[in-house]
Amino acid sequence: MSIIKNPILKGFNPDPSIIRVKDDYYIATSTFEWWPGVQIHHSKDLKNWRLIARPLNRISQLDMRGIPSSGGVFATCLSYDDGSFYLVYTVVKSAPGPSIFKDLDNFLVISKDISGKWSDPVYLNSSGIDPSLFHDEDGRKWLVNVEKIFEKGRKSFNGIVLQQYSVKEKKLIGPVKNIFKGTDLGITEGPHLYKRNEFYYLITEEGGTSYKHAVTLARAKNIEGTYDICPNNPILTSSNNNKLVLQRAGHASLVKTKNNNWYIAHLCSRPFMPEKRCVMGRETAIQKIKWNDNGWLDLEAGGNEPQVVVEYSGICEHKWIENPSLDHFDELELSIDFQTLRVPLGEENLSLKARLGFLRLKGGESISSLFKQSLVARRQKHFNFSAHTYMEFQPDTFQQMAGLIYLYDNENFFYLRIFKKIDNETYIGILTCDKGEFCKWEQHDIKIKKTNGYRLKIEVCERQMQFNYCNNFINANAWEKIGPKFDITRLSDEYIGNRFTGAFIGLCCHDMSGNKKHADFDYFEYINTGEKDNA
Repeated sequence: MSIIKNPILKGFNPDPSIIRVKDDYYIATSTFEWWPGVQIHHSKDLKNWRLIARPLNRISQLDMRGIPSSGGVFATCLSYDDGSFYLVYTVVKSAPGPSIFKDLDNFLVISKDISGKWSDPVYLNSSGIDPSLFHDEDGRKWLVNVEKIFEKGRKSFNGIVLQQYSVKEKKLIGPVKNIFKGTDLGITEGPHLYKRNEFYYLITEEGGTSYKHAVTLARAKNIEGTYDICPNNPILTSSNNNKLVLQRAGHASLVKTKNNNWYIAHLCSRPFMPEKRCVMGRETAIQKIKWNDNGWLDLEAGGNEPQVVVEYSGICEHKWIENPSLDHFDELELSIDFQTLRVPLGEENLSLKARLGFLRLKGGESISSLFKQSLVARRQKHFNFSAHTYMEFQPDTFQQMAGLIYLYDNENFFYLRIFKKIDNETYIGILTCDKGEFCKWEQHDIKIKKTNGYRLKIEVCERQMQFNYCNNFINANAWEKIGPKFDITRLSDEYIGNRFTGAFIGLCCHDMSGNKKHADFDYFEYINTGEKDNA
């Protein structure tokens, strides 16, 4: 008997949609405003996973220019039928907030090769979030999604709706059926349909995506209902125990192994307590489940609380070679670990060819921009880590800056940058933003003489972060602290409010003069400094 240690996908990886194709397992997770859209991880044992693809990698598939933070790609559904992979996804265009409306579109893309080229999108509908495609045994395909309503005095949820999808016509056809109104937990989202024996099973998330989050189950003998609610709901939740390591358990999908074992992949979070702040956002975990004598699902471990350690058997362990922690930018394509904000960065903003062995970022719009800024970043995956880089950058005006950034979104970040002031002198200093309020920390600015480059570093230990710099090229380890220690729990959904992503660490270059002043980065290294990975 072997064990899996949760979470299996660390760092911001919410809304897992899991499938098996022969001996291979795949999980798709949401990416919100980060480009390219959707992460797909691959495993052969449910324990060891590697990132293999981000299928929404063309503007024709995903255009997020101007999309607000925590908009973009919401819950995706990955499925497989008759030699093809299907991916349905939502693009949310309006900001979370006081508006009664939610502007969004749902799309479908298809590919024969999960890590290859995916089709241009087929438009499905715009009636609500969380679309999921079900392939029935008779060959028909059905889409379920949340339907929203905008009437005064009523909750926005109007039920889970069902409509047939025509492969031949490439569109939804026939009547829209409202098949499920949810349970008393409310805020019913994330529907997925499954067929087992004589029943159609509808799995949903309820209670909201925070600390009342839960997984519920219903079933019917006809796909259009009526759906009976599982008497043991919720089948998975953390809501009754604030001492659990894995909190916010919900938004789940099911998979069956070749030896007929069943597992449920679900989102979770690992908060700092007692504030209940999750800097890494919503991650992905997995639990072993079983069908009871009444045809309902139970956790193999008993009860309905998520376990950190899960036993598995009948599958040979298959480890992957990990991506190196140190990236010297020697390849002509950016590592799959990195993403950009909202749009791809072409040669006009990002180049690995202009100076071989360096990442060149040509200064883009400000950090506040929702359109195009020159920033590349990767997820925080550990409570204790360090990240550092070597950068060559000589600003010409006070409108130019570049450096190392630790961010949640465009209104919440810590930025160690090289910049000029009005006095035309060059400085290294810290710029922060806390719920949209900027602070320059000018008392910690250090005037620097003209030099070839700078080493910049961030060290995170649990809830605290410290910036460091070095321009001593005789001793590359002569790091000096700059600025105070910062409370990183500010980079969380719970602190900011009504947000859905997680913390990233990256490199950026901003030029508000429009002259595209560039910065060259020789390397980037992210090191786990304290947490054991899945063992």
